[in-house]
Amino acid sequence: MDLSTLSIDARQAAERIKDVVFRTPLQYNLHLSEKYGAEVYLKREDLQVVRSYKLRGAYNKIVSLTAEERSKGVTCASAGNHAQGVALSCKKLDIKGVIFMPGPTPRQKITQTEMWGNGNIEIVLTGDTFDDCQKAALDYTKEHGMTFIPPFDDLKVIEGQGTVAVEILEDLPDLDAIFMPIGGGGLSSGVSYHMKKYAPQVKLYGVEPEGAPSMLAALKNNGPIELEQINKFVDGAAVKKVGSLTYAISSQLLDSVKPVPEGKICTTILQLYNKDAIVAEPAGALSIAALEFHQEEIKGKKVVCVVSGGNNDIDRMSEIKEMSLLYEGFKHYFIVRFPQRPGALRLLVTEVLGPKDDITRFEYIKKTERERGPALIGIELNDPKEYTTFIERMKAYKFDFIEINKDQTLFEYLV
Repeated sequence: MDLSTLSIDARQAAERIKDVVFRTPLQYNLHLSEKYGAEVYLKREDLQVVRSYKLRGAYNKIVSLTAEERSKGVTCASAGNHAQGVALSCKKLDIKGVIFMPGPTPRQKITQTEMWGNGNIEIVLTGDTFDDCQKAALDYTKEHGMTFIPPFDDLKVIEGQGTVAVEILEDLPDLDAIFMPIGGGGLSSGVSYHMKKYAPQVKLYGVEPEGAPSMLAALKNNGPIELEQINKFVDGAAVKKVGSLTYAISSQLLDSVKPVPEGKICTTILQLYNKDAIVAEPAGALSIAALEFHQEEIKGKKVVCVVSGGNNDIDRMSEIKEMSLLYEGFKHYFIVRFPQRPGALRLLVTEVLGPKDDITRFEYIKKTERERGPALIGIELNDPKEYTTFIERMKAYKFDFIEINKDQTLFEYLV
């Protein structure tokens, strides 16, 4: 695709949306800068009106519709930030919106979307999956002559997301690199298109969750391809297939696309909260998590990380902490078959565990003859570096064990 033929002007979009979309701050972050030997700035889209950048693209698309199109109303399919962006856009423009969400959507997300729409939207819960939900939305759109607002694969949506780059470049014209999350590719396309046009020297890094590397798969396939399975933990960026437009733009303009483990993302979420009081959703922490894997490249550079959203349900924090501990090597799960001798459990506690290690979970798997059955044991080490010596002690005292952390199927089944 010849990108020069595309009608994308993020500067015009910025003027178009300025009365509704908040100009988010670009903040210097001291502890990240010291850690990586660079000047690290955070583009705080988590402070956007609906707590994510998605409002930019949704509003730019809807406000660009003709008066007749707006009078018929709009639809979308989303259980996340895009739905909230569409809802607020409908309220601001006083038009009707019908938002389709999958049946299992958490009540908290439904309530938030209703709040932003405030009487201008109708929510339809349908289907068990997003694909079912989107099909229903498209059928409804056609039947009622409405306009469907895509979450990413649309020129006006891409243009709206590109306004993030307009603000970054105005606030920090001499920056060296931008790190941004990739889900469907709307943000990465809009930002990279604007930056390559007005600041081509800036390095552009796309970041995906390791469990949903849809852009990487597209790059290897020379075109968008649907992943059979994805890890939905990073829900704001867990997309099975990137868009055709977003692929065409991102594949030509991004300098790098890197997958980041979900556990590393969880560690980053906790660090942002504890050190900077920033509440980032998993997708919002993606760009910062990626810095760990580009340390040499960014030393001495001015780097911007786009914190894309802050819609993180507090109920997820225990899961986030658990995943962080597992990734960092503090927490380990085992199936242990104790030696058939008295005092075996006491031996594990007094001789195998370190003085500051802890048993966080203990349950017999076999329900009969418990003193002889295997047990599921969760161990939290005081220092991940002690893992090797812990395993050596387990073997020295003749404990028969299987480490579940290294078997994903077994882990998901038992833990």
